[in-house]
Amino acid sequence: MSLWLAFALMTAAAIFAVLWPLGRRKAAAGGSDIAVYRDQLDEIVRDRAEGRIGEAEAEAAKIEVSRRLIAAADAAETRQGAAPTADTAAPWRRRIAALVGLILLPIGASALYMVLGSPQLPGQPLAARMASVQQDRSIQTLVAQVESHLERNPNDARGYEVIAPVYLRMGRFADAVNARRKVIALAGESSERQSDLGEALAAQGNGVVTVDAKAAFERAIALDPKNIKALFFIGIAAEQDGDRHKAAAIFTTMLRDAPTDAPWVPVVREALTRVGGTPPATAAAPSAPSTEQPGPSAADVSAAGQMSEKDRGDMIRGMVARLADRLKENGDDLAGWQRLLRAYMVLGERDKAKSAADDARKALATDPGKLRQIDDMIKSLGLQG
Repeated sequence: MSLWLAFALMTAAAIFAVLWPLGRRKAAAGGSDIAVYRDQLDEIVRDRAEGRIGEAEAEAAKIEVSRRLIAAADAAETRQGAAPTADTAAPWRRRIAALVGLILLPIGASALYMVLGSPQLPGQPLAARMASVQQDRSIQTLVAQVESHLERNPNDARGYEVIAPVYLRMGRFADAVNARRKVIALAGESSERQSDLGEALAAQGNGVVTVDAKAAFERAIALDPKNIKALFFIGIAAEQDGDRHKAAAIFTTMLRDAPTDAPWVPVVREALTRVGGTPPATAAAPSAPSTEQPGPSAADVSAAGQMSEKDRGDMIRGMVARLADRLKENGDDLAGWQRLLRAYMVLGERDKAKSAADDARKALATDPGKLRQIDDMIKSLGLQG
C-alpha cells in the first residue's frame, strides 16, 4: 500500500510541475524594464553625490541608461497598441494543454509501467539484495586492501597467510602459490604450511599432483607423519602415477587411524574404493541408510577386490552412472556433483565431466554458496570454458 501511495504522490508532483507554468500568465516585460532603468538613474545620482564616481562618468552612465529607458517606454507603448497576444486571444489552448497534462500523464505513466515493469513480481527484501552485492564486493575489497597492505609491507607473513586461501578460492592459483611460498620464506616452514603449498601447486596443475606439489607434501609428512592433507594427496599422486596398491595402502592406513567423526573419512573411503581397496571395518559408514550420498555396499566393495581391472572399471562406471541418474532427480546435492566430476576425471571421460559441470551449474544456480563451490572445483579441474 505504501508503494502505491508513493507512486501517487510522485504522479501528483509531476502533474503539478506540468500545470504550474500553464496556470501563470506571462508578465509584461516592459513595465518592469522601465522601473529598473529608473532605479539605475537614481543610483547614478546617489553615487555622484557621494563622490563614488566622477562627473564625466556619471553623465555618460545617465545618457546610456536614459537611452535604454526611452527604448523600453517606446516598446511598452507599441505593445499596448498591438493586437491581443496569443494567451489572451486563445485561452482555450491553455485549458486543453492543462487537461492533457492532468489526464494523459498519469494514464501514460501507468500504461508504461504495466508494459515495462513487473507489478506482479514480489519484492525482494532489501537485506537479501544488499547481502548478495555486499558479499561479492567484500571479497574484492578484502583482496584489494590486503594487496595494498602487502605492497607497503612486503615482509608481512601474516598478510600472505590471510590472502593465500582467498586466492585459492577465487581460482587465482598462481597468486596462491606465490603467497604460500612467501609465508614459508618469511615465517619458516611447518608441516601445515608445506601441505598448503602442495595444495596450491596441485590446484595450479588442474588437480594433478605435480613433482613440486609432491615434494611439498613429502616435506609436510617428514615434519608431521600424521598430516592428513599431505597423506591424502600423496595417495592421489600414487593413483595418478598408476600405483593403485600404494594408493590403497595409504588410504587404508588413514581410515584405520581415523577418528569415527572425522569429516574427511567419506572422501578417503571414496578414494580407496576408486583404487580397488576395501575400507577397514573401523571406518565403516553409519548403519543408517542415506539417500543423499549413496555409495557401494559392503558386498560391492568385497566383490571389487576379487574383480579383474576391466570388471572393476565396469562396476565403477555403473556406480558413476547411477550417481549421475540420481543427480538428475535431486540436483541440489553439492557433494554428489563434486563426486561425479572427480569420478569422470579419474575415468578419463573429460567430455562427460564438462557436460556434468554445466548441469551442476544449472542445478545449483539458485544457491549462490553451492554455485560458488562447484565453480571453484570446476576451475581446479580445468573444466571451465
